[in-house]
Amino acid sequence: MNYPAHLIKTISLLRKLPGVGTKSAERFAFELLQWSPEELRLMGETIAGLPQQVHLCAECGSPGESGICVFCQRTTASALCIVGMPRDLFAIEATRTYKGLYHVLGALLSPLNGIGPEKLKIDRLKERIASRSIQEVVIALDSTLEGDATALFLKEELQPLQLKISRLAFGLPIGSSFDYVDGGTLARAFTARASF
Repeated sequence: MNYPAHLIKTISLLRKLPGVGTKSAERFAFELLQWSPEELRLMGETIAGLPQQVHLCAECGSPGESGICVFCQRTTASALCIVGMPRDLFAIEATRTYKGLYHVLGALLSPLNGIGPEKLKIDRLKERIASRSIQEVVIALDSTLEGDATALFLKEELQPLQLKISRLAFGLPIGSSFDYVDGGTLARAFTARASF
């Protein structure tokens, strides 16, 4: 395509966003051409300000505005929920069912992508567990090959600490019919079944 050079550069940058392919990036770029200069300036300034305005909590790795995040200020919590990415923390928090502490790994084990155990900073995790007198660790990682491998690794690393280790249940989505559930999901639902 003979797009102008700056439009090609914009499309290329938009493609770096997760889940955005060439066609989506082109759609976004052409949509941005319809925005006013003021809206584009505001978007540019907002994105450019991310490193100065959003900081990762020194304790748990959650994004916040400064210092220790609101989640780490929970002084009576005895549970620690381990998540892969910061957005996972906010998804769990939105359910309003968990009131403990969090720990963001920032990555999942993926040898093919060069992500090994050293990237997970397990020593820091163990220090937090000890300093906060944690009694239960909830492993809340994606149900993917990387998430499962990381969960098993964490379980082995944390078992000597003699605390309760649990993992979020996986299985049938609420409101689903067996007609639309794949075999792997159904098998996992049977494996993770609970008393009724």
